[in-house]
Amino acid sequence: MANDFFYKKVEAYNKAKELTKLVYVLINKFPPCEQYALSDQLRRAAISIPSNIAEGLGRMSIKERLHFLEIAYGSLTEVTCQMDIAESLGYITDGELTQIENCSIEVGRIMSGLRKSLVNKLNNKPQDDEDRWA
Repeated sequence: MANDFFYKKVEAYNKAKELTKLVYVLINKFPPCEQYALSDQLRRAAISIPSNIAEGLGRMSIKERLHFLEIAYGSLTEVTCQMDIAESLGYITDGELTQIENCSIEVGRIMSGLRKSLVNKLNNKPQDDEDRWA
């Protein structure tokens, strides 16, 4: 059971969790009228990043792990887009947007490295009998 949650030791997960916490802090600055609109969408997109990393790493198949990592990356770009909109609406400052963008770039870079590692594992994996005949 102790190794069931190894994703907690993965840098991509931990950095994504930091980004999520930052998003939550900044959402608190939004006006009440955004509670069920942009704030809600941002919360769901932000929490989706570490959640999909964790879920993917919990899968046995490398292809499934890659799939969930791609979903996490899509959510990452969604967060940066929505924060850009929030800055345009005056909900966050330009400096706060820069902070989100820098954190997002770091998360994306780390996720890209994880993706590359998984692709390398997939490509170097010994073929089983079924793959040889395909």
